Amino acid sequence: LHNFPLDPTPDTLSLYVVFQSHHIEPRSVDAYLSGICSELEQFYPSVRSNRRSPLVARTLKGCKRLYSKPVQRKRALTRDDLNLVSSSLAHTDSHDDLLFLALLLTGFHALLRLGELVWPDQRERRSYRKLSRRTSVKISNVSFEFSLHSHKTDRQFAGDTVLVHRTVSGANPLLAFRTYLASRDRRHPGRSELWLKYDGAVPTRSWFSRRLHRFFPADVSGHSMRAGGATALALDGVPHASIQ
Repeated sequence: LHNFPLDPTPDTLSLYVVFQSHHIEPRSVDAYLSGICSELEQFYPSVRSNRRSPLVARTLKGCKRLYSKPVQRKRALTRDDLNLVSSSLAHTDSHDDLLFLALLLTGFHALLRLGELVWPDQRERRSYRKLSRRTSVKISNVSFEFSLHSHKTDRQFAGDTVLVHRTVSGANPLLAFRTYLASRDRRHPGRSELWLKYDGAVPTRSWFSRRLHRFFPADVSGHSMRAGGATALALDGVPHASIQ
């Protein structure tokens, strides 16, 4: 485009940062540089040291100050928010409402990412390998658990066990899970997937978000469950190391 030499010198990378920052978010340019290093290192062994040069670092820092937009963080859910949803759905006989409430309370109390409970909207990213199974469920009088076969931080693909205890007051995740599970077993007794809608489909991210926004404005998203659960534990005095 600009007839610059292909050699990714500090000067070339610095000019690339300035050019791209006029068109896209500078924080994304930072990620682009990492991709460039990964692709070109076999041809230009010095590309990583050039990318870490003071010139490139200062250029990127300046572009972030000049052109970056403020980070829009979603609000963390609170226990009062959960009580609001739970009381609103206390007398529902809708299977999908029971599913939504069980997902919401489970995600909050187990600090789960939304992607660990539902399917992506993009079909090509869906995998049955990542779905939790009905056969992995264990329920007692004080808790329930199920297996999370694969998730974002599971580098060994060994899976994890999600354990959720009942609460003393407020929205009770154990009661919500029991109620959903009874409805699920009546409607889909032969299916292996744990989380299923009324029509037998696995819930998706957009399905959950639409129901979430019936109760909360746009400043709440699926990640608000995980953030809210961690915040609630911190307020209860749980050590940060245990929360992590």
